[in-house]
Amino acid sequence: MSRLLCYTRKPIDNVLYDPKLAYSMHLALQEGELFRPLNHNSGVLFALATENEDGSLNPMSLKNPWVFPLKDGGYGVAAVRVRGDGEDDCTSRGSVLLWTTQDLVIYRELGLLKLGEQYVDWVRAEYDEKRNCYLLCWRERSGCCYQALYPEAMMQEQTVRDGAAAEGSARGGGKPLLTCIVDPENRGNMLGEIPRKPEGEFLRKAGNIEGAEAHCVVEIKEHEAWYLQCKLLPPVNVGVETPQEIRIHISELDGEEKQREQILQTLQKYRAVVRYNDGTFCRKRIDWNLEKADLLRRGNQIIQGEIYRPRFPFPVALNRADPCVARWRGRYYFIATNDADQNHTLYIREADTLEGLAQAQEVLLLDSDTYEGIKGLLWAPEFHEIEGRLYIFHAATPGPFYEEESHIMALREGGNPMNREDWSAPRRIVKMDGTDLCQAGKTISLDMTCFFWEGEYYVIWSQRQFLPKDLGAWLYIAKLDAREPWRLASEPVVLSKPDYGWANNHTFVEEGPYALPAGDRLYVTFSAAAVDTSYVVSYLVIERGKDLLRRENWRKNNYPILTSRSVEGEYGTGHNAYVEDEEGVLWNTYHARPGAEGVRSSGIRRVHFDMDGAPVLDLTEEMDLRESYRQVKTRLALS
Repeated sequence: MSRLLCYTRKPIDNVLYDPKLAYSMHLALQEGELFRPLNHNSGVLFALATENEDGSLNPMSLKNPWVFPLKDGGYGVAAVRVRGDGEDDCTSRGSVLLWTTQDLVIYRELGLLKLGEQYVDWVRAEYDEKRNCYLLCWRERSGCCYQALYPEAMMQEQTVRDGAAAEGSARGGGKPLLTCIVDPENRGNMLGEIPRKPEGEFLRKAGNIEGAEAHCVVEIKEHEAWYLQCKLLPPVNVGVETPQEIRIHISELDGEEKQREQILQTLQKYRAVVRYNDGTFCRKRIDWNLEKADLLRRGNQIIQGEIYRPRFPFPVALNRADPCVARWRGRYYFIATNDADQNHTLYIREADTLEGLAQAQEVLLLDSDTYEGIKGLLWAPEFHEIEGRLYIFHAATPGPFYEEESHIMALREGGNPMNREDWSAPRRIVKMDGTDLCQAGKTISLDMTCFFWEGEYYVIWSQRQFLPKDLGAWLYIAKLDAREPWRLASEPVVLSKPDYGWANNHTFVEEGPYALPAGDRLYVTFSAAAVDTSYVVSYLVIERGKDLLRRENWRKNNYPILTSRSVEGEYGTGHNAYVEDEEGVLWNTYHARPGAEGVRSSGIRRVHFDMDGAPVLDLTEEMDLRESYRQVKTRLALS
């Protein structure tokens, strides 16, 4: 068995670690005498916001979480729900919030369970095998402690959500079988012993974790601990496999030059298998050193090589945010929001290789002076190919910020992406009937992305209503008419709202979506919170065969997968896009700040996929391929 520590953190400040982040459930695994924090010492379980009739959200957080095994496997979590800033939430008065999880990574929020009328300070829970029910213990603000027995249905059925439990008892499984008041210091109470908060030894062992406030320690199975490590820690390169021998038959009818070419082409097909501590792997190119090899001599010889590892020191482009890279007709193109001139121009770069983009010359593509209706705030350009043509989606406005709208530009047939005259004038994206996507002055749209999935083109974008009330930025989805890609082919559907603390931190925003197909799943990563150090990346995921336009078919990850704590020295990571290179390797382009007060700047890092096929965006170059594994050799057998 392994010991798992459940804790929250003390808030630091509004720059490094806010209350909305600190008041979430964190996890750490015991290693020797101490606990090792998971997920970069960031939360993995957050409380959902509640929603008002007008669609606006009330941020929520949690305190004093308690993890306990469920009767039929998996775990339950009980916690006190508070407002986003950690203060009392009147709609949660007398209630606790419940979740279930099978793996301590994906959680299902059940809702509030009504316990009484007074504010609850803490809650403990466990399954009582003898009584075949759950034992709950809690303390009210008055200091009174209670115990109650609840039926199995407490953790099986949906209880009342969004504060409704404050008006009455919870539905389905919410009524206790028996309740009694107890002495919290008396370990032998009528219904059983009160599960205790970790004390002494475990609190001391958690002392190495910055800001940790321990709440419980639960024993989990070894395979569960291993799974948590694989999911909540970045993978690390632990070995490399290369072919022990490469046999090549040389035709005697070919001349020496063709023989050399044949050998080189054959060698280029072989890849090193780079393995990681979570059981995953990736294939990487080998650059063979053939200076001392005799490629005309039949027989065996040892050749050496080096595994190819592109270097992308951060940042690759200063003052460039929301970056996107496309591979088009064998060349690479880079475009991004230009923070250097307050977002009034878009520049494009071209290079033969992905690495070459860092030093490539920039060419002006679009500005806020050339076209009527395009007078400022050029945001988040993205390359997308639709039916064989290259387009750029971006946001623009005729002037005021409150009229920002999603636009599209098309590259003419046979045109050169580096030639601005080969691009059409920006055209506003419209609904199916040709009307504006948003009402100017009241609602804006931006960060539109496009993708092809199961025979259809779709777009997802961020849309924010400011009047009559600011609702924050929500993600919308619709089908796209590929024949007229400035026109939607279905009605817009709300896909996601900033309903977790990490998404409504400093502001209520979800934006920057980008599609990432992976086997039978479609991931859509997106950014959330303000464009400061609170900016993060998380994702939505859906299974192949399900209707993308039905919000309930998507699962939203409960925690971010890229934050200011993911990679040292990179703050406010977000607004990412993906590009596949000529080797078939997938790369993440993103922006971050080189320092908490630094300017938004672009970075590039390889995308890994974990044991479940989910994207990993925090795999640094050092963990991706250890320097000690780069040099390889094999026996070349020529016959």
